Amino acid sequence: MSNPRALARRLGTFDAVVIGLGSMIGAGVFAAFTPAASAAGSGLLIGLVVAAAVAFCNATSSAQLAAAYPTSGGTYIYGRERLGPWSGYLAGWGFVIGKTASAAAMAMTFAAYAAPAGWERPVAIAAVVVLAAVNYHGVTRTAGLTRILVLAVLAALAIAVAACWGGSAPASAKILGDGLLAHGWYGILQSAGLLFFAFAGYARIATMGEEVRDPRRSIPRAIGISLGITVILYAIIAVTLLAALGPDGVAGTPTPLTAAVGNGILSWAVPVVRVGAAVAALGALLALIAGLGRTTLAMARHHDLPHWLAAVHPRYRVPHRAEAALAAVICLVVAVADVRGAIGFSSFGVLIYYLVANIAAFTQPPADRRYPKALQVFGALACVVLVATLPPLSAGVGVLMFAVGIALRAVRLNR
Repeated sequence: MSNPRALARRLGTFDAVVIGLGSMIGAGVFAAFTPAASAAGSGLLIGLVVAAAVAFCNATSSAQLAAAYPTSGGTYIYGRERLGPWSGYLAGWGFVIGKTASAAAMAMTFAAYAAPAGWERPVAIAAVVVLAAVNYHGVTRTAGLTRILVLAVLAALAIAVAACWGGSAPASAKILGDGLLAHGWYGILQSAGLLFFAFAGYARIATMGEEVRDPRRSIPRAIGISLGITVILYAIIAVTLLAALGPDGVAGTPTPLTAAVGNGILSWAVPVVRVGAAVAALGALLALIAGLGRTTLAMARHHDLPHWLAAVHPRYRVPHRAEAALAAVICLVVAVADVRGAIGFSSFGVLIYYLVANIAAFTQPPADRRYPKALQVFGALACVVLVATLPPLSAGVGVLMFAVGIALRAVRLNR
């Protein structure tokens, strides 16, 4: 007899890959290159390689842990099991706070492309409500809609790249600008920390481990496949943007892909890119709501968040209270704050999350080990370095939010 408090295993490997792609592609292609170019100029190409290497190390840790602990919650659970309740709590708190800001940012990104002037916030709130309703009605609905969104985004990106290179050929000399090292290694590492935001979506697969069929096999495969596809796609987009606009041009516009297409003779493709950006933001938002709900569910099960959030819907087998509560919080953030600059803050929380994941994977016994310990050591050290090079404001807000989280748990434990 099935556990009524457990989620249903309805996702295959393909569905998990699609959810990972929807999370990563939506966040990165249309949001992360502008601040990365501001920090590093053409050196963002090196930053992209660094971010991809760190993401690979973190992905192997997540895959190794997910195979051993195939339940909802991701690194929150892994930290608790391997390192203790406080480590798990810090990972879960960083994920929930950072990704709530990310979800609000994706809702506003969608509205920036899809809403009439002055209607951005109401449209963003409506998007959150609609996608929360999709998640509420079951994970297969989530996976099905994500599949459609990912296909639409990939088609739009293919058209955008073709328009950039096939119209008025971009100047390849622009790619290097003043040189890859013109902004120094600090700028390159800062760009890597910002671009890491764009790779964080594979965590969504691990946080949904309780809903994946044959998780010990499917989750590691899905993480590796989705990350590999995303790295290749980002490299193509980065080179295309630099060739079309140059590093200063990329840094000077919040919508670099649209600007790159608009500069060419195939400017008719600009509306296609705008639609693709809106759809990508929706895909990222959909996956974020799903992942946030599962991590909140796990934290509520262990009383690190209010226990009433641990409820699972008897019919749809989803954490319906957690998702409804998070949707309300995301809508509130959208209504009162300008959250489109949340990339740095989100990166802070996610890097702490993966720092815990790498340390937890390092402690796993030989029977559960799939990858060399050296990858976990490099991943953990890299997370620390990238946190240290994030913009001071992002790091300061991140430290403040973690201090609040620590205080809340300390108060609860001392009752």
